[in-house]
Amino acid sequence: MSQTAPAQAPKASLSGGQRLRVTLACFLAYFVMSGMLSPIGIVLPPLADTLGVTVEAAAALFSWLTLGILVGSALALVVFDTLTMHRWLMLVFVAIAVALGSLRASDSLLVLRLALGIVGTACGIGLAGAASTITQLYAEDRRASMLVITDGSFSVAGIVISSLAVAVVAAGFHWSTAYLAVAATAVLIIALLLGTPVPEHGVEVETEVPPSPWPAPVWLCVLALFLYTLGQYSLLWWLPSHLETSLGAPREEAGQVVARFWTGMFVAQLFVAWWVLRIGARRLVLLSVSGAFLGSLPLWMSDSLVLLPWLSLLWGFANLGLLKVVIAFATLAVEAPTPRLVAALLFGATSGTAISPAVTSLIARLSDASVVLRFGSACYLALALLVLCAWLKARDRVSARP
Repeated sequence: MSQTAPAQAPKASLSGGQRLRVTLACFLAYFVMSGMLSPIGIVLPPLADTLGVTVEAAAALFSWLTLGILVGSALALVVFDTLTMHRWLMLVFVAIAVALGSLRASDSLLVLRLALGIVGTACGIGLAGAASTITQLYAEDRRASMLVITDGSFSVAGIVISSLAVAVVAAGFHWSTAYLAVAATAVLIIALLLGTPVPEHGVEVETEVPPSPWPAPVWLCVLALFLYTLGQYSLLWWLPSHLETSLGAPREEAGQVVARFWTGMFVAQLFVAWWVLRIGARRLVLLSVSGAFLGSLPLWMSDSLVLLPWLSLLWGFANLGLLKVVIAFATLAVEAPTPRLVAALLFGATSGTAISPAVTSLIARLSDASVVLRFGSACYLALALLVLCAWLKARDRVSARP
């Protein structure tokens, strides 16, 4: 793939209220995505009980969700050339609301697989659309900060939906009850976008400057984001099972450890949204990847049920908004970042998410949940090394400029 010089199309003229509505809709798109992924480790045992299968088999079903996200992310590289951004956003969130309603209506395996596949594909397109819209709404000096805040919405969903899932599972409700809140959020996005214009992206055209391939730091960041999501969900999805089976933690207490991670990440993202304006993404990215790796180690090294919720909180904070910090860092490696570049970086992240259920289920079947947690930390170590290489190459590129 290459970077072409984009035409500088004028941004849509939005009133303050319209700008706020579109921004909120973009933030909520991340809430929906996280709301689908964050409670998986909590709902797996009751889903397995409902279907009469093992927890590992139930986890593999969520491959339909994550592979759908991957397909949607790939489609996002091209679909926005066919319809307006507004129509695509409306279409995908209507599909999400309807599909999630079907989860509560039927326990059929066919319905479950189709619904998760539809939701995943729609989330993949919607997430890329939301990130690209943010880049159009805000100028370069505020863009990194706003992208980090979208991750704050992602973390809020992790707190809210994980906690809700813990409560409804403990109360004996249907395993999918927490996902009705995600469906309601999709309906809210539709309401916000009704009658509200969404800025469209300038069309990429050929100029006198020939297209140039993306530099090595961009590709290293794409691979790093793949490892980030693979490592993160290896840890988050299997931490509750590890706590239950290895440490004897009650199911509700094990689920709350995951909720603490999202709390820590949310606090960090509020902090990073301000701090990145002061020190820049180039400095912050090294701190983020180091904190993510080091913070993951105590989750499987400690056997204290008293300390683990606080260690999970600390790990969430130590991530320092890693996903969007890496994306912001990667965009600095090119002179004119395009929506396709943002979509490619998100594709790397969703690729890791897509294979997480299959890979982690296989590891769990061959060993146990604690080994999956160690695998997650290994992914974070490789992520840190890749970002360090990207940082060094980007520094050399800057030094080589005349």
